[in-house]
Amino acid sequence: MIGTGYLGATHAICMAVLGYEVLGVDVDPGKVERLGSGEVPFFEPGLPELLAKALESGRLRFTTSSAEAGEFGDVHFVCVGTPQRPGSYAADMSYVDSAVTELAGHLRRRTLVVGKSTVPIGSAARLAALVRRLAPAGDAVELAWNPEFLREGYAVDDTMKPDRLVFGVTSAWAEEQLRAAYAPVLAQGVPAVVTDPATAELVKVAANSFLATKISYINAMAEVCEGTGADVHDLAAALAYDNRIGGRFLKPGLGFGGGCLPKDIRAFMHRAEELGVGQAVSFLREVDDINKRRRSRTVDLVRELVGGDLSGVRVAALGAAFKPNSDDVRDAPALDVASTLQRAGAVVRVFDPAAMDNARRIHPELTYGTSTLDVARDADVVVLLTEWADFRQIDPAVLGDAVTHRRVVDGRHALDAATWRAAGWEYRALGRP
Repeated sequence: MIGTGYLGATHAICMAVLGYEVLGVDVDPGKVERLGSGEVPFFEPGLPELLAKALESGRLRFTTSSAEAGEFGDVHFVCVGTPQRPGSYAADMSYVDSAVTELAGHLRRRTLVVGKSTVPIGSAARLAALVRRLAPAGDAVELAWNPEFLREGYAVDDTMKPDRLVFGVTSAWAEEQLRAAYAPVLAQGVPAVVTDPATAELVKVAANSFLATKISYINAMAEVCEGTGADVHDLAAALAYDNRIGGRFLKPGLGFGGGCLPKDIRAFMHRAEELGVGQAVSFLREVDDINKRRRSRTVDLVRELVGGDLSGVRVAALGAAFKPNSDDVRDAPALDVASTLQRAGAVVRVFDPAAMDNARRIHPELTYGTSTLDVARDADVVVLLTEWADFRQIDPAVLGDAVTHRRVVDGRHALDAATWRAAGWEYRALGRP
């Protein structure tokens, strides 16, 4: 596994547990040392226990040596990140290019390099030529694409039994190698879609774009509901009964964030423009804009609840991670709202069950508490920004004893409005009367 971030470490650990000999490779010695000592450097339920099991088996180890990786591997999975390029919508391919270049120089026998990173269409063809040019084994080295579909908080299940595997290959041999690498997964009946590398690259960004569109659609309906007095919660429930639409991802609220959906749809738009088909995905710009407007509208709800002026208003912000069961704060709507409230003059205190350290690094200007009740003490308004189970299960009567004013903005439609109102809370949520 080339790269031991969220994707690479998860994949390495799970593959070792499935019975393979696995070598994790990273340029960061600290990350290699932590993983090798049994510490997962990010929050993911179930993964620390699997790491301990994999290390104990002797089938998993970590290194910083590309030469060692070249000698060791029959199949090399490239799992490094493709963040958004500063000042552009484009994906930054420098980490992928560097990883492939470094590895290629050590490939001296027939082997398969497999891209798992989310990349612009056409990257596989370019990287295949790069590998053939740089590898001592030349044309004996092939490149395939096998996109990942991990959901943070569910990454172990998504690796061990995904809903599908996609193999983008150019030869029968490459397909055979991938089927061998995933034999225990395929034995469970997981379907495999075998296609060309360009289509395999497109599957991931197309899937993320569809999900982002569905999320933004219901949030667009929330905007309509706010203008008409309708209730988007009931609207979504009614739509979900239509089996052509379904209820998954049809949940109104603060919108999506994290390290995938926002940057992936932006990179997709950028690459489509380069290929001359930008008009076909121009709707994604509005999908992105709708998503961002939900953040400012959440701030507006807080402002409305306190009478229009946020100066000196004490806000308890529940959540920092972009989603529950994760410590990922990349492009997190929760922190965006919290920092915006702070800049508007509010006194904001934040608590998150897992993401506190990451949040402090990115937003040191915010104040952080030690628990839900700690940040809620003497608050003028409580804002639910990440739908952790701990927050959904709060007793509104108990929380009400801690605050100065019983006002709550439910940014995730995670609380039962009737229960909170019965406990004396003034309840507001996006798209609800």
